[in-house]
Amino acid sequence: MRSFALVLIVASLFACGSCKSWFSKGTDTGAETANTNPGESSFASITDANEALAEGKRLLDENDTQNAIAALERAIELNPDLAEAYFKMGIAYSLIEMQQKQSADVEETPTPEEGKKRKEIRTESEKAFEKAVEAYKKIIDNNANDDVAFYNLGRSYNKLNEDQDAEKALRQAVKLKPDDTEYQTELGSILIKLAKYSEAVAALNKALEIDPDNSEAQELLDDAKAGKKRVDYAQPKKDDKNANKQDANANANVELPANSQIPPPPPIKQTPKPPANRQ
Repeated sequence: MRSFALVLIVASLFACGSCKSWFSKGTDTGAETANTNPGESSFASITDANEALAEGKRLLDENDTQNAIAALERAIELNPDLAEAYFKMGIAYSLIEMQQKQSADVEETPTPEEGKKRKEIRTESEKAFEKAVEAYKKIIDNNANDDVAFYNLGRSYNKLNEDQDAEKALRQAVKLKPDDTEYQTELGSILIKLAKYSEAVAALNKALEIDPDNSEAQELLDDAKAGKKRVDYAQPKKDDKNANKQDANANANVELPANSQIPPPPPIKQTPKPPANRQ
């Protein structure tokens, strides 16, 4: 009886040990999977550029910037003319560069020569936005009525601080689709940068007319009105100019009364000469 019981106990322990061993094996496999980065491994398996772009945009929205860049690079690898991928990559690199700038120690003020050299070095975000400009121009060359391409071209120029080119592209986008509140808002924003406040007010009023809930347009409109007020205050009014001109003319044409005479100058006194010496 005791022998039979002992056999049952040993069999039970063996069975539990086997279960534990199997369970542990399953758990370890799960841990291995968790330690791998599924995002990075899946990018190489993506064979559609738009799918890789969508993944990059999703990761960017989730603030997973590094993986977003990797996905966008895959999209560009599959389609080198994918303009939006370049633009989104520029956004991603801008975020990284901003974080690096904020976390960097305070540096000494560079000399003018050092400052010039730094400006000549193009950042990764600038390179990406320049590629975006090239790609959007290709789209426009194939379809001059593509309002979306003009809008995004303007945004790309804006990121590069090429404000006049941005204004030109955004005006064309608005011309092609005037009832788009985003186009009007972006145009208003660039016009504020160019200190064209009156035109900015008109564009932003139109944006709010299309969409009264456009909070960005409302904030920009307040800025545009404030800028316009400053400019109007600094410039003399037309009436003031005319008044000053009339006063100047009046002073130049002052006439004396008819019966008045200009008094003659006082007589010049002559000193008598000394008498000549007689010999």
